[in-house]
Amino acid sequence: MDDVASRAGVSTSTVSHVLNGTRKVSPATVLAVQQAIQALGYIPNTLARSLARSSTSTIGVAISALSNHYFSETVHAIETECAKHGYMMLFVDTHDDPEQELRVVTALHHRRVDGILLAPSTGSRALEYLQANEMPTVLVDRMVSEQFDQVGVENIQSTQALVTHLIEHGHRRIGFIAGRAGLGTTDERVAGYRAALEAAGLVFDPQLLVNGGSSSEPAHVATRQLLALAARPTAIMAGNNLMTLGAMHALRDAQVEVPAQMALVGFDDFDWADFFVPRLTLIAQPVQALGAQAVNLLLQRMASPGAPPQSVRLTPTLQVRNSCGCIGLE
Repeated sequence: MDDVASRAGVSTSTVSHVLNGTRKVSPATVLAVQQAIQALGYIPNTLARSLARSSTSTIGVAISALSNHYFSETVHAIETECAKHGYMMLFVDTHDDPEQELRVVTALHHRRVDGILLAPSTGSRALEYLQANEMPTVLVDRMVSEQFDQVGVENIQSTQALVTHLIEHGHRRIGFIAGRAGLGTTDERVAGYRAALEAAGLVFDPQLLVNGGSSSEPAHVATRQLLALAARPTAIMAGNNLMTLGAMHALRDAQVEVPAQMALVGFDDFDWADFFVPRLTLIAQPVQALGAQAVNLLLQRMASPGAPPQSVRLTPTLQVRNSCGCIGLE
């Protein structure tokens, strides 16, 4: 910086103000400093600047994204919004494992990220760590603690609406493949399923509620369990995109035709759902809005650490296609 200042004919503090935007500098001086930087090949010491400003302009993201297209899209939306605000995103996959999640969150904290976006796993231990260290944090998708800012979609009413849609088209025995036990989204979607049955005057049959583990292979097994019932369902709803795929594979393996012999619907829309035969009826989550809202909540928390926590629910949409049997196959 001394060399840049000398070449530009200004003080080192002026060079600092130009680099950091911390004070108004005349356009002529800014140009002189920029030309000196270019001529000398000067590269600012980002670490030193971040220490001086008590900010690294980075946001840590701890989400299990590699195996789930929905979370991958969410991370992409987060990265896009971070860039708009001049922040870099540092992503680490938690694999939905509480021990790994705690290690990830601790590592992000030690790397001085300005805040963390977290999709907490079942039995998360990271929440206590984040709270104890007063780390600005927003919980994403899985809204499990009102002590944190959090953003997710409305799960209960949207699931109820989709199950009601099946009931209105004549289905009385509807199987539900639930996600991993203990996740907030799992509990809420099961609640929506049961609410739809109750509103329609249908008796809840515990045999029709099976655990798909939030993944494809366990959902494949769960679907076979439903098909093995003496009075098997006429429709199945899966609690996320991976479980929808697992259910579809199991139905094909069993040569059960969708939707003629079994209606199939699910939670989470994805890019290629419209290209399946039959085209899949799904609940579409507003992924771009979710990612943007998560980042903006975190920026608000960083700016106002003492503000009351906010919980934001976004409204998903129902994409009715062919797999529910409500629209003719094309």
